[in-house]
Amino acid sequence: MQFHLDDMHCGGCARTVTKAIQSVDPDAQIVTDPPTRLVEVHTSASSEAIVTALREAGFPPREE
Repeated sequence: MQFHLDDMHCGGCARTVTKAIQSVDPDAQIVTDPPTRLVEVHTSASSEAIVTALREAGFPPREE
């Protein structure tokens, strides 16, 4: 699944996003790209769980 995170501007933001996703699925494969504000997630967790974790971390996503 892929998300657009308007508030992800830098590497620090990307680390926070990664930690939020890993709190739901520690084995998730995550690719963050701050310049395009995209994050790609390969996980067995539901998209709802990932969206909730991202919102709670302060990065509400737009699903692509």
